Amino acid sequence: MRKKDNFNFAAFLRNMVLGIAIVSAVSVGAIKYTNLFAETGGSEMVFKEDVSENDGGSQSQSNIIVENTYTDETPDENTETEPVFTNTLSPQELAEQPETDIKYSDVKKEVNITEDDINQLRNFDYLKGKFYIVDSRTDLLESDIDVDSFLNMDFSIDNSSNGPKVLIFHTHSHEMYADSDPSKGLGEGIWGVGEELKNILENEYGISVLHDNGRYDVVDGKNQILGAYERMEPAIQKILDENPSIEVVIDMHRDGVNEDVRLVSEVNGKTCAQIMFFNGLCRLNQNGTLTELDYLPNTYLKDNLSFSFNLQLLANKLYPSFTRRIYVNAYRYSLHMKPKSLLIEVGAQTNTKQEALNAMEPLADILSRLILPE
Repeated sequence: MRKKDNFNFAAFLRNMVLGIAIVSAVSVGAIKYTNLFAETGGSEMVFKEDVSENDGGSQSQSNIIVENTYTDETPDENTETEPVFTNTLSPQELAEQPETDIKYSDVKKEVNITEDDINQLRNFDYLKGKFYIVDSRTDLLESDIDVDSFLNMDFSIDNSSNGPKVLIFHTHSHEMYADSDPSKGLGEGIWGVGEELKNILENEYGISVLHDNGRYDVVDGKNQILGAYERMEPAIQKILDENPSIEVVIDMHRDGVNEDVRLVSEVNGKTCAQIMFFNGLCRLNQNGTLTELDYLPNTYLKDNLSFSFNLQLLANKLYPSFTRRIYVNAYRYSLHMKPKSLLIEVGAQTNTKQEALNAMEPLADILSRLILPE
């Protein structure tokens, strides 16, 4: 065979091998995409959290479906979810998470709430649609929200006396993020995010904070979400009894979403996990009839609703898209022990730790504006 013929044959072999490689790569990608779509079912956002509340022998159980503006599916009541410890981001995505040193306490934006804003909020249909997500197990009534009264409520704390003013705790302390390493301890998840909020409130705003490290979602060394609210209450009530200076109580959680959902917002150059305020109405929709849950009373219900309403209003003005709409569900959760009680969801399992930590700066700014005396 001549030299020229040898050269052409070699080129033919190279092209043939290259073509096989390309076809193989495309096939693998198609199979991976098909499997991913099958796993998610092409689904939309669904946020789940197991809840059980037991008071005086009466018990109610549910799996909360936290909004999703697109679907209103009711889950199987026997389904239980565990904290998610998965890494859903690539190493490159993790490396690209921005970190800046902006101090929000040094960059005070003006809050301009106009008469037009207030008039819009007085329209209950507008308010319900723009401010709230209402779970199908309950309903938010016009009598629940008095905008003028809410706007005139004083949520300032006495920051001049000794003792902690804010209590942060976690009914579900083992909730983790995309890049969390649970083997390194609670600081890798939502508890570490609560510690960040504590540090910011104390160091930047001069608000003394007590951060509880109770583990209420663990029984005999195993994760057990069901019943966590019952296990939490006596411990938290003891802390409140021993620290009468505490005025604000925050139960901080991490939400759970489909793996293809990212709850993020850009705030002052940082990628932040979106947060969501959460209220319980102690009112259940039973066969189309709203029934008050007398075995789960909350004398501070109006205060709770007003507290989250005012924080949401501030957030909308200062950091649009930072907060999701306030989620409202049927039960009581941890909101009945103080008038200024909050349940906050910080991102989801698909967020990074840094995104959740970044969210604490705008959250601290919003909170401090409402509770610190002018």
